[in-house]
Amino acid sequence: MRFGNDIAIVTLSLFATLAPGVYSQDSARGEKGEQKTVSTQVSAPDESELESIRKQSQVFVSAFNKHDAKAVAECWTETGEFIDDSGKRWAGREEIEKAYAEVFANGPHAEMQIAIESLRLLSKDTAIEEGRSVVVPGPNGTGVCRYTAIHVKVGEQWLMASVRDQWIEAPPAVRSAADLEWMIGSWIAEEHGIRMESICSWAVNDRFLERKYTTTQVDGSVTTGVQLIGWNPQGKFVQSWDFSADGGHSVGVWTPTEGGWQAEVQGMTGAGVPTSAVNVMRRLDGNASVWQSVRRTLGQASLPDTDEIVIRRRQQDAAK
Repeated sequence: MRFGNDIAIVTLSLFATLAPGVYSQDSARGEKGEQKTVSTQVSAPDESELESIRKQSQVFVSAFNKHDAKAVAECWTETGEFIDDSGKRWAGREEIEKAYAEVFANGPHAEMQIAIESLRLLSKDTAIEEGRSVVVPGPNGTGVCRYTAIHVKVGEQWLMASVRDQWIEAPPAVRSAADLEWMIGSWIAEEHGIRMESICSWAVNDRFLERKYTTTQVDGSVTTGVQLIGWNPQGKFVQSWDFSADGGHSVGVWTPTEGGWQAEVQGMTGAGVPTSAVNVMRRLDGNASVWQSVRRTLGQASLPDTDEIVIRRRQQDAAK
C-alpha cells in the first residue's frame, strides 16, 4: 500500500473502456458472446465485514493525506508489519510510525488514493486485500506498485497485520493527450454479432479528446455513452472519464506500452455495482487497432477476459 522505495507509489486502478457495453448489472458476455449470468450477491454478514474493511482502508488514506504518521500506524495491529519490494521490513506500530514520518518529511505535499482490486474473507476474522494506490507527487514522479494487505479483526475493529508492496517501473514519459491524436475520426468494430461505433474529436479548446460511442447488441438493444480523455498534469499521466446512458461511470489511468496503451479502470454500473478492468489497446496502423479487456470484475465476481477485437477506421475517414 503504501510506500516502497521510500514511498509506496501505487496507481489507482480505474474503469473506462474503449468498447462500451462490457458490463451490465448482473450479466456479462463470455468469450464467444454468449450471455452469462453472474452473481454479485454476498451474504449480508460478509458484506458488512467487507464494508468495514473498505472504510478502514479509507481511514488509512485520510490519515496519510493529513500526514498524520501516528494515525497511519494505528491502522496496523500492535505487532503488524510492512514489507517493501526490496524485502525491508518494519515491525510494530512504532517502527511504522517513524517510517511514515520520514515519508512525510521527504514528501510534504504527497497525497494518496487507493483502488481495491480484490477483497475477500479468509475466515470470520481474517481477510486479504489486493489493489493499487497512487501517491502524487512522489519523490521520483509517478511510479506504480501493487500491494497485498492481510487484515485481522481485533475486537470490533479491522486492522492490518501485514502489508507487502511490489514495485513496478514507472511508464515511459508521455507529453499530453496529443499523443492520442491518431484516434480522431470514426471507428467501427463487429464481433459475435455485436456492433460498436464511435466518433472521436477534440473538445474543450483541444485540451481533451471526446469519444461518443454506440453499441448494438445481438438482440438489437442499443447502449450509448461518452468518454473524455485528457492529460493529468499533477500525476503526469493520461486519464479518462467515462459516462454511460444508464448512469454508470468510470475513471481510467492510461500508460503507454510497446505499440499501444493500457488503461487501468474502475467505476460502477448505473445500479451501483462496482466494476474494474484493464483495457489493452495495440495499434496496428493508422487505420486499425486491437482492443481487449482483461482482469475484469463485476461486484465480487471475476469475469472472463474478452476476445481481442479489431477496431477499424471507417472507410471514408481512412481515405482522407
